[in-house]
Amino acid sequence: MNKRERVLAAVAGNRPDRVPGGFWLHFPPGFEAGEEAVRRHLEFFEKSGTDLCKVMNENSLPDNPALHDAADWGRLKPICHDAPFIRRQLDLIHAVCEQMHQKAVVLATIHGMVASAFHYLGGGALYDEDKQALTCHLRENPEAFRHGMEVIAEYLDYLCNACLEAGADGFYFASLGGEKAMMTDEEFETFFRPYEIRLLEKYEKKAPCFNVLHMCKDHLNLSRYLGYPSKVINWGIYEGNLSLKEGRELLGEDRVVLGGLDDRAGVLVDGSLEDIEQQVHKILRENGTQRFILGADCTLPTDISLERIAKAVEATGTYQD
Repeated sequence: MNKRERVLAAVAGNRPDRVPGGFWLHFPPGFEAGEEAVRRHLEFFEKSGTDLCKVMNENSLPDNPALHDAADWGRLKPICHDAPFIRRQLDLIHAVCEQMHQKAVVLATIHGMVASAFHYLGGGALYDEDKQALTCHLRENPEAFRHGMEVIAEYLDYLCNACLEAGADGFYFASLGGEKAMMTDEEFETFFRPYEIRLLEKYEKKAPCFNVLHMCKDHLNLSRYLGYPSKVINWGIYEGNLSLKEGRELLGEDRVVLGGLDDRAGVLVDGSLEDIEQQVHKILRENGTQRFILGADCTLPTDISLERIAKAVEATGTYQD
């Protein structure tokens, strides 16, 4: 089996020659777009041994200086589809897909409603600076905030379709908002969930291969994602969240689970190569080898040795039931 065949077999519930691996990381600043970004993606894919090719998205919605107060969401205009940040990302996806030549399933990274709203309100750093920023605005002026979410949802709809046209096989849909401390279940249900459900339902049918639903951050209420359509699910089990088994039981036994390893600490980051192999075997014993893709909670450290990732992927081939 080649990498593409291996991943598709696992997602279909069949038994591949070994459990596939799916890992990724953020590249250093300066490699967001252009030829060097393409080269970095291809180099990572080859040297890490990963079976899935995920195109990173550092070309997200830029900080909008017109957004200050809650009422400003109600004055937002549609996002221009020809904006440079969108063109850069689509060009990157197209170039990576051309180079893959069906060697792997290529997933385009899509930042969900909450992440995109944070980017638009204050840039990517805003979440770490004030994770209540969106919640304060939606509580202060719900009507204006809802208009803003309509604008972002329309942009995401365009982006998803354009990514498929650029050659992507599906999406890695990164959804923030499941954190218990960020907002109430009702607020997530009202302002974010309907848009994400609508997008995923539409593109679950249109994606040539499959989509991955990534539920990011710590202390999640995974119940907020009940009914979200996606064949593959991934979340951080090392951040006070449900285990892989518990999450699969909650979200659907027919789902393919991606994960198993910590992304920021633990064996993959600072253990020996032998430790990595043993940990991978332990994960496969506990979770089985069917409908499973070995991966991590989230993106790996930028400076991690690719030899470590390659060892983890290789270890799925040395595992014996």
